[in-house]
Amino acid sequence: MEELNEGQIQAIKHFRGPCLTLAGPGAGKTKVITLRTKELIENRQVNPADILVVTFTKAAATEMRERFTKLMGRRAPVTFGTFHAVFFSILKYAYHYTAENIVREEQKFLLMRDMVRRFHLDYEDENEFIGALLGEISMVKNVRMDVGNYYSRNCPEDTFRKIYAQYEKALRGRRLIDFDDMLVYTYELFSQRKDILSLWQRRYPFILIDEYQDINQLQYEIVKMMAKPQNNLFVVGDDDQSIYRFRGAAPQIMQMFTKDYKDAAQILLDVNYRSVSEIVEKSGYVISHNQNRFVKKAVSARRGGKAVCVKNFKNQREQNLAVIEGIRTFIAQGGSYGGIAVLFRTNTQPRLLMEQLLEYNIPFQARDKIPGLYDHWIAKDIFSYIKIAMGSRERADFLRIMNKPKRYIGRDSLEERTVAFDVWADYYAKNEQEWIAERIDRLAYDCKMLSNMAPYAAVNYIRCGIGYDDYLNEYADYRQIRREELFEVLDELMEAARTYPDYLSWKKHIEEYQRELKEQGERNRNETEGVSLSTFHSAKGLEYDEVYIVDVNEKIMPYKKAVLEEDIEEERRMFYVGMTRARERLYLYSSDRINNHEMEPSRFLEEMEAKKG
Repeated sequence: MEELNEGQIQAIKHFRGPCLTLAGPGAGKTKVITLRTKELIENRQVNPADILVVTFTKAAATEMRERFTKLMGRRAPVTFGTFHAVFFSILKYAYHYTAENIVREEQKFLLMRDMVRRFHLDYEDENEFIGALLGEISMVKNVRMDVGNYYSRNCPEDTFRKIYAQYEKALRGRRLIDFDDMLVYTYELFSQRKDILSLWQRRYPFILIDEYQDINQLQYEIVKMMAKPQNNLFVVGDDDQSIYRFRGAAPQIMQMFTKDYKDAAQILLDVNYRSVSEIVEKSGYVISHNQNRFVKKAVSARRGGKAVCVKNFKNQREQNLAVIEGIRTFIAQGGSYGGIAVLFRTNTQPRLLMEQLLEYNIPFQARDKIPGLYDHWIAKDIFSYIKIAMGSRERADFLRIMNKPKRYIGRDSLEERTVAFDVWADYYAKNEQEWIAERIDRLAYDCKMLSNMAPYAAVNYIRCGIGYDDYLNEYADYRQIRREELFEVLDELMEAARTYPDYLSWKKHIEEYQRELKEQGERNRNETEGVSLSTFHSAKGLEYDEVYIVDVNEKIMPYKKAVLEEDIEEERRMFYVGMTRARERLYLYSSDRINNHEMEPSRFLEEMEAKKG
C-alpha cells in the first residue's frame, strides 16, 4: 500500500455498501479495481466466485483479468466480463440460448436491406443508409422508448416504425437476438421473474463496475436490481469523460448514483500519473466550464516544462505539414511512431492528412473506419460528369447523373450500352417532349464546357452552373438529413482538386493514392507501429507521448450540430478526453481556412487559459 495515494487506499479498503469512486484520467483506476478485488479475497475473506467485475469492452475485461491473475500469482474464479457477456450468460440460463441465437452483423445487414428495398426508399449509399437505421433501432431499444414516439432522422416516421416492427418480427421468427436485446430481455426477465433475479443476486454479492460513466439507463436499472439487497456496488468512472450520449450514456446517470444510494461512500482519485502538470492544468481549466459535473480538481504526479503548444495556420495543408514536421523531429530524437497520435472530432477529417503522410512515407494506423473521399457517391457523381466531358459514352455514367439535377429523363430512354447525345435527344423529340430534348442538349453543352476546364473549376461549374448543389438540397430535404454534411464532401473534393492543372494529373494522383493506401493497409496488418489517427471516441482509454489535436476550430470543436448547452458540454468532454491522452506534449492546431471556408479558432482554446468560477 506504500505506493498508493490516500484516495486509492480508501477505494481499495472500502468493504460493504455502495461506493462511487471518481477517477480522472491517468488516476490508476485499473490498479484500484484489481487491488480492491484482491483485498476482498485475501483480507475480507470474500469467496472469489462471489465477485463480478464488469467493464465495457472484451479487450478491457481480458486485460483486467490478466492483471488480476498476475497480481494474485494464481487463477481465482472471479468473473470478469462485459455487460453484454454477463447479460447473455443470464439469458442462456433462463432461455437456453447459445451463440447461434445471436444475430451476426452480416445477417442484420441482409435482413435490413431486404426490408428497406421493399419500401422503395430513395437513398444514394445503401450501406450508409442501413447503418444509420440500425443505429436508430439500437438507440430506441437502449432507452426503452416506445417506437411510436420516436421520430427518425433518416426516413418518414411511419416508414421507420414499420421497418422497426418488421426487423423485430424477423429476429423473433428466427429465434435471434441482437446485442441490444440482451439488455432489454434481461431487464424484462428480472422484472417478471423474481425467483431468477434472486438467484443472480445470491450469485454475485459483490459487483464492481469500471468506466461507469459509459453506462446507459437500461444497464443501470439491471445492475441496481442485481445488487439488491446488500448493495455492495462499487463503481469507478469519470463523468468528465462521458462521451457516448449517442449510445444512451450521460453524466446524469452517474450523478443519479448518489441520489439512489444516499448512504454511498464517495471517493476521489485526483492524482494524474499520466500527464505532465501543464497538460493536467490546462485540460482542467477547459472542463471546469461544464456545469453538469462533479466539481473536482486533478493534480499531476509529474512535473514538466512547457508541454502545451497552440498554433494557428493559414489552411489545413499548412497545418498538416506542421504535424508532419513535428513527427519527423520526434523520430529524429529517438521517438517511435507508435508514441504519437493525431486526434480528430470526426472520422472524415483525416483524409487530407492521410494523403500527405503517404507523400512523406510516414506509417500510420487509422483506429476508425475512414470513409474514402473518392469512393463517396457524391464524388462518383462528379467523376461521371467529368468522364462524359472527357469522351465517355458509357450508359452507366449517364444513368448516374442524368437526373442530378432533375431533368425528368427516364431510364428507358437509354437502352444501348453506349450513348449518343443527338440520338438520345431525338428519342424525346419524336415523343413530343421537346422540353426534355432541350435539357439533353443543354447537358451536352455543359459537358463540352467542362472538357476545357481545370478540375477545380470543373467541380465548381458542376455545382453552380449545372445545378448539382440544387440537387443535393432537394435530396437532403427528402431524406431529412443535414445538407451541410453533403456539401462538406463537395467542398473537400473541390479543395482536393485545387492543385491539379488537368483531369489526367488528378486521376493519376487518385489512383496512386488509393494504391498506396491499400499497400499501407497491408503493412498495418503485418506491423504494429505507426502514427495513430483517431477520433476522440476511439482514443478514449489510450495514451501517447505526443498528441496533436487538429482543426481546433469553431463548427468542428465544438461540432456545428451542437446547439443546446448539453450538446456543448458533451463536445467539451470530448475535447477534454483528447487533451488528456497526452503524456509529454500536446499540440493544438487550428486553421484560418478549411475547405475554402473561413474559420474561427475554437472557444476551447480560450477556456484553456483560465478556470471558470
